[in-house]
Amino acid sequence: MVHAILSDLHGNLEALEAVLADLDRVKPASVVCLGDFVGYGASPNECIERLKPRLEEAVIGNHDLAAIGKLALRGFHEDAAAAARWTGAALTPGNRAWLESLPYDRTWRGARLVHATPRAPAAWRYVLSVRDALVEFGGFEERVCFIGHSHFPCAFDWEEGDAIFLRSDEITIEPGHRYLVTVGSVGQPRDGDPRACYALYDERAGVIRNMRLEYDVDGAMRRILAAGLPSFLAERLQWGE
Repeated sequence: MVHAILSDLHGNLEALEAVLADLDRVKPASVVCLGDFVGYGASPNECIERLKPRLEEAVIGNHDLAAIGKLALRGFHEDAAAAARWTGAALTPGNRAWLESLPYDRTWRGARLVHATPRAPAAWRYVLSVRDALVEFGGFEERVCFIGHSHFPCAFDWEEGDAIFLRSDEITIEPGHRYLVTVGSVGQPRDGDPRACYALYDERAGVIRNMRLEYDVDGAMRRILAAGLPSFLAERLQWGE
């Protein structure tokens, strides 16, 4: 069975539509999202409403919490804080309530889902190195943990107390190993590739694949600018940074 794992939509409807079209082609057995449905982009309600009916599971991200007023903005970049305030005003009551209902983490089909880190989901730390990953492997018991947050698709492979960094578009789950997998961003890629990113998890074959899709970046940029959001939030989409 193949499952789709999305993360970090960040209110980018154009990117999400490209991913949803690809899901119609793939026809996964289930779809999950690792949070940050909103923030940065100008289509928070549309993104929630387009994706929510397809979801089997979802967890909350820090930008979701910030938009509903449950996370202080003092740690946010000025542009990100402006987007959070704009999003908070734009959210419908129903979408706000739905975001409030999401958990920090979830066990799903024998794997762990969390936006940031399994050891302390509400601390909003990043996993950017093997040292970081070794700490986080102590925070979950499942064989695979899927995270988002950094917008940088990669994985860490643990065996017998040590871990290695993997930067590959396809990862094979080996017997006796455990994996911490960072799923790339649908709506705000930051690995130098501006294409939308999501992951396919073939549960039976034990394979995780990164999927990259072209989308209407110019349209997403125009929407951000028309909403009066900071121009940098539009400009960075064309660079994937």
